[in-house]
Amino acid sequence: MGLIPTVLAIDAGNSKTDVAVVTARGEVLATARGGGFRPPVVGVGAAVDALAEPVARAFADAGVTTASHVSACLANADLPVEEEQLAAALGERAWAASVAVRNDTFAVLRAGVPEPRGVAVVCGAGINCVGMRPDGRTARFPAIGRISGDWGGGWGLAEEALWYAARAEDGRGEATELARALPAHFGLGSMYALIEALHLGRVEHGRRHELTPVLFRTAAHGDRIARSLVDRLAEEVATMAAVALTRLDLLGEQTPVLLGGSVLSAGHPRLDDGVRDLLASRAPKADVRVVTAARCWARPSWAWTVWARERRHWNGPGPTGTPAGADPRRGAPGQVAAGTEQVPAACSWAGDTAIRSRSSEGRCGCRSGPQYWAANG
Repeated sequence: MGLIPTVLAIDAGNSKTDVAVVTARGEVLATARGGGFRPPVVGVGAAVDALAEPVARAFADAGVTTASHVSACLANADLPVEEEQLAAALGERAWAASVAVRNDTFAVLRAGVPEPRGVAVVCGAGINCVGMRPDGRTARFPAIGRISGDWGGGWGLAEEALWYAARAEDGRGEATELARALPAHFGLGSMYALIEALHLGRVEHGRRHELTPVLFRTAAHGDRIARSLVDRLAEEVATMAAVALTRLDLLGEQTPVLLGGSVLSAGHPRLDDGVRDLLASRAPKADVRVVTAARCWARPSWAWTVWARERRHWNGPGPTGTPAGADPRRGAPGQVAAGTEQVPAACSWAGDTAIRSRSSEGRCGCRSGPQYWAANG
């Protein structure tokens, strides 16, 4: 078993982590589940430490002690520098000879299409969007909150609902059923009581996300304020998807647009219809699909196809591991160094298509782009 090339696939979200050991043929040898992955809260070291337990269980069940490659789709890996930090931290674990890290939004894209071509929008705790073409071009957003222009996600919806409900109760804003429904969820009789409970910690901060389903139920019953928040989220989802399609020159082509995450996969009719109607107007050729089980090993052929291409590009060996004494984060001469992309790729991170280098020139003379050739692992 140890001689069979394998990928350790990690799909780590804010609330849970799924791990799998997958062969080159696409066979899933073992899976395991762990807790949420939140480096901004606990730190990179502690977040990676938490992955060790489900990884150990998956390795044990698969009958292996290491893998050939780690492909990790991680929540909170929002910027290239964060991806590099997390790749280095995973590399230090020596779970495999090489490591590739990308944002967990790529897991939705992988799960929904057979090739790296399309756009994915995720709305769970937060909101994010990525798009890819087979030639390596990638469209992304920083997606770190309001400072990067984002709106939406479960946390954002809960905060907006609280804001409107508080103002409705004290007279500064329009009346809304949210002023009754939100505190009632916690067994409280007023927004004042809920505000006090949240401020003093009697209702834990982490429970605020429970208010998002309350918002959708209130909207379904016809409340104008609640409905407006749902409509605003539909607008945000459609806008992100249309912008990504435009950056990748896919607006005029039949292209999958995948919707994932707990909010977008929950089947809220008003939200679903709103997104589809808006995209029908702005991107008529978008093929909108909902992905309910986004796991980064859903399309294992991506990993092996691109890995083989990278190896050939560098005239290196196949994925048989790093020779003894070599740094697993750098590989041996002729092998792919973790955290680099050897297929030149244009990046539309900020709307431009300039190729920017994240690593030194390769032996072939090309420069590697910073954002992602086909979810390269």
